[in-house]
Amino acid sequence: MKYGILGAGLGLLVLAGCGPQAPEQGPAPEAEVQTDPLASLPPPREGVATDRFARLALSCVHKEYPNKISHVLNSAADAAPPRQLYPAFYGCFDWHSSVHGHWLLTRILNTDPQTPYAGAIKAALAQSFTAENIAGEVAYFQQPERASFERPYGTAWFLQLMTELRQAEFAEAAGWAETLAPLETLIADYTSAWLPKLVYPIRAGTHNQTAFAFGLMIDWADATGNAAFREQIAAKSLEFYSGDVSCPLAYEPSGEDFLSPCLMEADLMRRVMSRENFAAWLTAFLPLIPQDGHGDWLAPGVVLDPSDGKLVHLDGLNLTRAWAMEGIASALPEADPRRAALLASAAVHKESGVAAVSEEHYAGSHWLASFATYLETRRGIPAE
Repeated sequence: MKYGILGAGLGLLVLAGCGPQAPEQGPAPEAEVQTDPLASLPPPREGVATDRFARLALSCVHKEYPNKISHVLNSAADAAPPRQLYPAFYGCFDWHSSVHGHWLLTRILNTDPQTPYAGAIKAALAQSFTAENIAGEVAYFQQPERASFERPYGTAWFLQLMTELRQAEFAEAAGWAETLAPLETLIADYTSAWLPKLVYPIRAGTHNQTAFAFGLMIDWADATGNAAFREQIAAKSLEFYSGDVSCPLAYEPSGEDFLSPCLMEADLMRRVMSRENFAAWLTAFLPLIPQDGHGDWLAPGVVLDPSDGKLVHLDGLNLTRAWAMEGIASALPEADPRRAALLASAAVHKESGVAAVSEEHYAGSHWLASFATYLETRRGIPAE
């Protein structure tokens, strides 16, 4: 039997050798050379955490791959690479991370005018913020079945980017804001059309959460003086959340959360209530906040595998919890005994979250720096 198989095999080899020859293959095409955007830049300044964060954003805002697109195809013609689909915001793995990566860079220019990366940042933003690129982004949104694209998380981050540009003092900001304005108008209009149809809040700990998005959207409305939009978001926030009590913080986190449903809700409500009303609402909503100032009442999330793109969400949770608790504390009366415990826990979460921001794994490096920058620069908290 073995001999029969061997003979058949040899016969096949002979036949194959006598058949037509495959055409010779030419040399393999050369891989596209990826230049390192950080190669010519100075190292981070000692003790300046945001330098590290700026470098991470500069390394990814024009890095097209790897990429995870969320894309509705209306025909075969819509099968296209990220750069063609989203000509301004194709980097940093996905659209929303690209948007808040651009926000991070703009925020650095606003908060650290002496940054050694100012030139590189402005060059990166100028490459993205062209009229042609933004026209492409608008055209993408306007195609059938795409009105809900990146809603509400990515669209809220885009409005946060516009907030940063409109409040900026560096020379290029006003021109860039004007260039991005068509997409800003479209997103605001789409959001206003969506809100009356939204019957229930989205209480997830990830992208679809309404409380987080509403907070960024209110900040944009305040920055731009859009009173009608602010009123619409505030009314929906009060409709959804003003009657909530005893939020089950002990059930958090879920295994892939990067937003706390309870703390983000409270961070939103401070924006739509008076100080006194918010303090009373918070008593019913989060009755377990300690009044003795200790910070161990809420344990930070734990990540065992930072290379896992879902598990690493919990590093982001620690950062967003920290900024939410700082925001909540800022809205309470000065003498409120809960402030100390909120700030103590925020410090614990901040230490854990900032330590996790690393270039080692792209699963985290493409987005965590934006969250760390939001926290470090106290974005969203009114100056005292």
